[in-house]
Amino acid sequence: MSTLFGDSQNLLVDLIAQYRSQVDYLAIRLEEAEGTDILLRGNKVETLSEGISIGGQVRACHKGGWGFASFNRLTSLKERIEEAIAAARLVGDEETLLAPVSIVQDSCHLLLCGTDPRHISLAQKKALCAHYSEILRSVDARIATTSVRYNDSAQRIILATSDGSLIQQSWIDLEMRFAATARNGETVQTGRETTGSRKAYEDLENLDDQVRHTGQRAVNALTMPAVKGNVYTVVIDPILSGLFVHEAFGHLSEADMVYENPDILEVMTLGRRFGSPELQIFDGAAPAGHRGSYFYDDEGVPATTTQLIQDGVLVGRLHSRETAGKLGETPQAMRVA
Repeated sequence: MSTLFGDSQNLLVDLIAQYRSQVDYLAIRLEEAEGTDILLRGNKVETLSEGISIGGQVRACHKGGWGFASFNRLTSLKERIEEAIAAARLVGDEETLLAPVSIVQDSCHLLLCGTDPRHISLAQKKALCAHYSEILRSVDARIATTSVRYNDSAQRIILATSDGSLIQQSWIDLEMRFAATARNGETVQTGRETTGSRKAYEDLENLDDQVRHTGQRAVNALTMPAVKGNVYTVVIDPILSGLFVHEAFGHLSEADMVYENPDILEVMTLGRRFGSPELQIFDGAAPAGHRGSYFYDDEGVPATTTQLIQDGVLVGRLHSRETAGKLGETPQAMRVA
């Protein structure tokens, strides 16, 4: 962690102490990101960059009204805090209801089990992308266009709140995306794959078979028969099932949407049956080893595993502290900033 970023912790604590009496709730989130972004389309390099950025957000709540301000220079932080407070005081005219949470003083760092991508040169990362791009183009003469994208990001976050919580978190995320578009006359099909890791740079190496499969999927799709509209019995893989559940049900489980829409609240009544007794649906960021997992959310709530559907019945939903307070339920960790 950079010295500048580490020293900022005391600044955030001091500013929270200075301004906390002016609102019901105040939080400052500071983030530093160091990363690489590479994009190859065919054999052409469209993006090749490395960089470090620092910035954050201020959230203030007064009489139920919220004020928000973002910043990318620490020297402007006091002004942004005052802007957020002014906005909250301008719109607040009710009661601040935030579900209580435990005060957290913690420092969490997700450790790598292999090579840190920051120790790999930009030239090596670009060469890896070029290697995968060549594999995509070599799959079949009908491959018309290809793209390979590499991204890594080392993120460090400090969250300070007027409740007294002070949390540091850090992790490194890596990702590669592959796409190949095949053409046969007027028929065009695209194959895509994404892979990522929070463990080691090595997890993005030796992906030749996966890359080749991406191109082959596009080629195979050229000769697949068109599906006619009808009712079919289908077998869906777990990833696609998760996507459908996320879009069709997951967003309806977000309590801010439920609270603001009485019609949705009526539909999403706890205890209502949504499926057969075999249906179980969970949401959560607590399981270790997943790219979507984290230690604490953007309000300092510890990551949890929340059961939304139990034996086909709606038993839970996803809350911020505000929606949990308004609905008299328990906050569940979720990303809000």
